[in-house]
Amino acid sequence: MSLSQQAYQSIKRKIVYLELEPGAVIDEVALQEELRLGRTPIREALQRLEQEKLVTIVPRRGMFVSEISVTDLYQIFELRLTVEALAARLAAQRGSEAHWQQMATALNSIPWDSANDQQLIEIDEACHAIIYTAADNTFLEDMLTTCYALSLRLWMFFLHRIGDMRTAVQEHQQIYTALRDGDADEAARLMQQHIQSFQAEMSAIMIGEWDHG
Repeated sequence: MSLSQQAYQSIKRKIVYLELEPGAVIDEVALQEELRLGRTPIREALQRLEQEKLVTIVPRRGMFVSEISVTDLYQIFELRLTVEALAARLAAQRGSEAHWQQMATALNSIPWDSANDQQLIEIDEACHAIIYTAADNTFLEDMLTTCYALSLRLWMFFLHRIGDMRTAVQEHQQIYTALRDGDADEAARLMQQHIQSFQAEMSAIMIGEWDHG
């Protein structure tokens, strides 16, 4: 992994998991010291994250973590609703037994209770990543990885308002069955249903926060 890629992965995780909060000023010098990397890889990483809408660069003012808005929610899920279904369809057609074994392993680690939100999030992230890879389309995988990171940041931001997350994660069990069976139509349908459910929950929470903010 190049130094630029290391910086990108580290800073992206900080933003997605809200260690760097929406609207926060990005201190390049502090990042260099913390990550023990030079100015160039940090700057390259931040420019890449700007392209992915996680960083906002304002001329003569500096760099900031991008804000979260209701508009973001609708635009991200509008895209994911179609593209995630396409990925599931392609994965059902092109995925290998090795992919489905990986997904089964991830799903078998779902905790019995909803106390471990971090573990549930990691399982959801792993399942989506496996599907993106199984779809065997690099451009599609890159697009979905970017969209998923934006969605995950929304999830993390409103985590305190979300109820039992196990239901959302367990929906992958049915998707897994359709993928393993090679049922492309069913995999696409279930994935759309999964994204719609998540969008509905996020919309209700986000609009409620906005109305009371």
